[in-house]
Amino acid sequence: MLTEKSDAAPAPAPHHAPKPGALDDLVCYFEGQWVPMRDAKVSIMTHAFMYGTATFEGIRAYWNADQGRLYGLKVREHVERLRQSCRILMMEDVPTVDDLTRIIVETVRRNSFREDAYIRPSFYKSTEAIGVRLHDLRNELYVVAVPFGNYIDTESGVRVMTSSWRRNADEALPARGKIVGGYVNMAFQKTEAELNGFDEAIVLTAGGHVNEASAANVFVVRDGVALTPPVSDDLLEGVTRKAIMELLGNEGIPVVERSIDRSELYVADEMFLCGTGVQVSSVVEVDHRQVGSGQIGPIGRLVRDRYFDAVRGRLPEYSHWLTPIE
Repeated sequence: MLTEKSDAAPAPAPHHAPKPGALDDLVCYFEGQWVPMRDAKVSIMTHAFMYGTATFEGIRAYWNADQGRLYGLKVREHVERLRQSCRILMMEDVPTVDDLTRIIVETVRRNSFREDAYIRPSFYKSTEAIGVRLHDLRNELYVVAVPFGNYIDTESGVRVMTSSWRRNADEALPARGKIVGGYVNMAFQKTEAELNGFDEAIVLTAGGHVNEASAANVFVVRDGVALTPPVSDDLLEGVTRKAIMELLGNEGIPVVERSIDRSELYVADEMFLCGTGVQVSSVVEVDHRQVGSGQIGPIGRLVRDRYFDAVRGRLPEYSHWLTPIE
């Protein structure tokens, strides 16, 4: 659906991932063993393929060239959230946090990356069956890791629009579960934004409050205070969001969790998005309205710079965020 600036050119395509042909030789974990990605296959009758009954995590790993070391970011926290999503989807026999963390780290290690990477562990309903349900279905695990750059611009700021597509409410599809089928909702939002010439979408709840971007959490700065929607406004409980709240607190910037109206975005001093994909990306325009000065603001710049130093292992005070991958 096109709205407002319908004659605008689509936003430039960002670096999402390598071309499919480049993935075949990468090592993945698939149903209990490490195999080349070309050998990791499922039937088209697989329940998760037919109905979206799967859950996943997106995890970043950052390469520090000076140290010659790769760091996984918040691996255990992502694993804990993945196991929570499994409970929501009635998945049983899920490995412990320690075991899952070991599998993920070993998958990345076997690929010997010397660049930034994206890691996706996923549990999926593997039973080959027709029939919409969650119970009486087997589940399996896969973990893939691929080289990965920026999802959207982190340097000069992004332009966003308020999507006409609302976020699915928690009582319709659990928002705090990272459920594969639910990402069709985000796909509608992201495509609407990009085909209208914007970089990202801002999504509202059914009640009209600011929720998230299509796949990122939102922070709004007003009068030196960083505002972010509460998890009760149908949010995914973002791992990066929690890290940014810690970082802001360490920098002496107050953080308040409360509902945010759409019009508050128009009068904000600054605004930025955060998440595994977007990392930290400042918003310079929303719905054709300039945010603040129309440039990346001082708090957004501070958060971005400190975040990237932290995730690459340059700030010892954030070493607890990182898992070295030897």
